[in-house]
Amino acid sequence: MPRKPSIVLDARALDRTLRRMADQIVELNAGTENLVLVGIQRRGVQLAERIVRIIKAQEGVDISSGALDITLYRDDLQTVGPRPVVGTTQLPWTLDDQNVVIVDDVLYTGRTVRAALDELADFGRPARIALAVLIDRGGRELPIHADVIGRKVEVNPGQRVDVFIEELDGRDEVLIAARDDEA
Repeated sequence: MPRKPSIVLDARALDRTLRRMADQIVELNAGTENLVLVGIQRRGVQLAERIVRIIKAQEGVDISSGALDITLYRDDLQTVGPRPVVGTTQLPWTLDDQNVVIVDDVLYTGRTVRAALDELADFGRPARIALAVLIDRGGRELPIHADVIGRKVEVNPGQRVDVFIEELDGRDEVLIAARDDEA
């Protein structure tokens, strides 16, 4: 019988976590000047948009945001299949001299972030690039670390982290569950 998933963040805790992350992002960048948040497709984009709204409400300023689809920059593209589904990349006109914060839902091996860094290089030369993740589950395969972490969790090899967000899934919640092949 499969084990019941454990709740890491419910809707209220997720909201509090994003508010704390927004504060840390502003602190890390010594304010909002030249600040750009870029979410990694899929859930990173929606999380970045929420953080942008929180910063606007708290600081009274609009900051730029964008979206990265890293599909064509993946190091395992040949295993995805003959016709990978490519989403939208939308970035401000230039990233030159901007303080860019990449936002993603879960940091695991570091390979998604490496692909995002490769893609960002095609859009300019930021003054600084930082990484903000909702969940750091450990298990790095590359020397990548997050500058802003919502929650760090211990995840066993037979488990996965599931992030659900209202905009895509109809609810806000983060769970640790058994992998499908182990359930």
